[in-house]
Amino acid sequence: MATIPILVPIAYIVLLVGALLTFSRIYRKRAEARIAGQEPWFASHPERDTYISLLQLSPPPSDGLLKAALLRRAVADVHRILAFREDKAALQALLQKGSVGDDLWNSFLAAEKELEAEIVEVVNEAATFNPGWGQFIFQSASEMVNNQKNRELFLSIASLRAETDEKYGIKRPPPVTPAPKPVPATLSVSAPTTSAPTTPKKKANNIPLQVPTTSSPASSVNGDPSISPMGSPKAQGSSKKPKKKK
Repeated sequence: MATIPILVPIAYIVLLVGALLTFSRIYRKRAEARIAGQEPWFASHPERDTYISLLQLSPPPSDGLLKAALLRRAVADVHRILAFREDKAALQALLQKGSVGDDLWNSFLAAEKELEAEIVEVVNEAATFNPGWGQFIFQSASEMVNNQKNRELFLSIASLRAETDEKYGIKRPPPVTPAPKPVPATLSVSAPTTSAPTTPKKKANNIPLQVPTTSSPASSVNGDPSISPMGSPKAQGSSKKPKKKK
């Protein structure tokens, strides 16, 4: 029986390992080229570019303008965070079913890492303006996003109602607009004339006057006719008779 030299299995093993290494290297290069050729998860970030361009201006802009640009950048990041939360669950389900390849999942993970770096950068930039603003900038941005969604929903109520009425054949009466009120004609008003105030006349009290029945010069005292025996209580009674002389 012929013996197999020991160099044959060694050469086989070396050939097999070299083939595997070559295949893995070629596969890796193709995967990297495929990932590099794919479009990024988000095409661009205009809010970030605007903020960076403001920072690079030779006359530095005001802090208010920079804060507004940074807040708009945080609002755009909040929109991306919400999109990532929705896409991640759906992409994981498709990946488990085998509907998508690993290249799409790797692209998603790269975009997620880029977003995390973006959030850290925004927080650090906010801390340069105010030390405590970095902790609340994304909270303010979330409130702005919710307000914008509510506003868009409120503005779309009319179109949604029209679509629903057209779909189900609902006929609504047209809205009744109130008639405009007539505008009264303008009248020319003359300037008021000033006059001296008139004092109201007082009504005389109807007080009966007591008039003596008899008046004589002898009834006056010291020539004053205003003082008479009729003013005294004794004079109002019967007059005294003169005493008779004995």
